[in-house]
Amino acid sequence: MQIYLVGGAVRDQLLGISGADRDFVVVGATIEEMLSLGYQQVGQDFPVFLHPETKEEYALARTERKSGHGYKGFICDFTPETTLEEDLKRRDLTINAIAQDQDGNIIDPFGGVDDLNNRVIRHVSDAFVEDPLRVLRVARFAAKLHYLGFKIAPETLELMRTISQSGELQTLTPERVWTELHKALCTNDPEVFIEILHYVEALGEIMPEVEALAGVPGPKRWHPEIDTLVHTVMTLHRVSFETDDPVTRFAMLCHDLGKGLTPKSEWPSHKDHNLLGLQPLGTLCRRLKVPNEYFEFAKIVVFYHSYIHHLYQGGAEGIVMLLDHLDAWRRPERIKPWVLCCKCDFLGRKGFENRPFPRAEYFYEMFTICQMVTAKEFVAQGLRGPAIGEAMHNRRVELVRTFMESLPKSELDDSANSFPAAESILD
Repeated sequence: MQIYLVGGAVRDQLLGISGADRDFVVVGATIEEMLSLGYQQVGQDFPVFLHPETKEEYALARTERKSGHGYKGFICDFTPETTLEEDLKRRDLTINAIAQDQDGNIIDPFGGVDDLNNRVIRHVSDAFVEDPLRVLRVARFAAKLHYLGFKIAPETLELMRTISQSGELQTLTPERVWTELHKALCTNDPEVFIEILHYVEALGEIMPEVEALAGVPGPKRWHPEIDTLVHTVMTLHRVSFETDDPVTRFAMLCHDLGKGLTPKSEWPSHKDHNLLGLQPLGTLCRRLKVPNEYFEFAKIVVFYHSYIHHLYQGGAEGIVMLLDHLDAWRRPERIKPWVLCCKCDFLGRKGFENRPFPRAEYFYEMFTICQMVTAKEFVAQGLRGPAIGEAMHNRRVELVRTFMESLPKSELDDSANSFPAAESILD
């Protein structure tokens, strides 16, 4: 029996990255031998075992044969005669098909080390096309390793497009799609995941609501990049530079979904795209079984993100009403990421990257000031019931009005197109 460290742990070790799970392949063993050594069997489709002490995963070397549609349509064969090279050959990418023996020696039958050194993401064999999940996995690796200069090999991109055009992506379960999307949102460059899926024609199969933004123009004055999908990618890049929170990043990805429903006759205007965006957001989240935390925050970003661009039109009263609609007093932790999404929506445009956008900070300051208002002082005055809430609201308006008086006149100019009247979508 021989044991090898394989996959991401070897890849990341060679790249000097920490954090990858340690997975092992066992060559020359049977299920009975593993059980006799105290390993706990957990694999359903093929034998995977947990080490009796470390609980790390050990899998018997195996080969795979395509037997049906989808990423589950395989027959796995595992015998003591299966070699390490046969096991590595079934893997998706050369950089994931590197092994290390117990003496630290590297086994690399498919040139993975060279591809690591050359910063290339390349498939191991033409059997790559048999598993549709690999389209998402490769796009995710491209996002994960982009900051190190990795690019997907052209021939691998073509195989990804072949899979996309085959219809096999439709066999992926919502849970697997969400898992890959979530992992991509946790990388340094999640926008690369979206760009790659669009390029290989997979985005329309996986997230048609996002793909619908491709080719949809915006007003050139405010969107010199023209294409709404390009804008979305730019905002996702910007917000990912500011925060590693996947909930905020997901909301940014979805913020302009309503523009995909604007009739072409109205282009490049997108009146009410915030309201229109709630429907595709809900469809996407239900289909992919997106956790409710992600959906609820994305909903307020989709509906309210444009309001900050016309923040002062309703005066101090309008600003406090907006905070009410954002549920700021019960969910204060939402306000900073909401403001960040609004800021990145503004900065995520061609030529806008370095423009000042002080109202993001001003709005957060006004929110902070309003938080100082509590019911205690009004209860002490003898107020009861709804009168307390009304008094708190009026005090907040007074504080915001005073703050606004200190702002430069240029900041208070909301001469751009008006936005919908404030209304709540949270009830």
